[in-house]
Amino acid sequence: QVQLVESGGGSVQAGGSLTLSCAATGRPYHDNPCMAWFRQAPGKERERVATIDAAGVTNYALSVEGRFTISKDGATNTLSLQMNSLKPEDTAMYYCAAEAFPTRCQAFNYWGQGTQVTVSS
Repeated sequence: QVQLVESGGGSVQAGGSLTLSCAATGRPYHDNPCMAWFRQAPGKERERVATIDAAGVTNYALSVEGRFTISKDGATNTLSLQMNSLKPEDTAMYYCAAEAFPTRCQAFNYWGQGTQVTVSS
């Protein structure tokens, strides 16, 4: 089992920056799982924001590409999301997720509780 705990959310004005962190503990079923950040705004579907696979290859939603950076520290088992040039439409609950089995970043079985990001105009 893997436990994921997010931190770093908060309120910021448009144009500002925030860094989210996700601490992973426990033992995954396979080494070096793909990890991801998702977000969900009230009344909207959950959106995959960014992923990072075992090789460190990253992928971003078009809405955040060029503004957000996902990274992973294997030594501390911490996933991060650096968010720059934030917009009001980035307001959402942000979730950290990890694969339980190798799915090439297609399926995530482990989820954190989420951290709220609010961007004011």
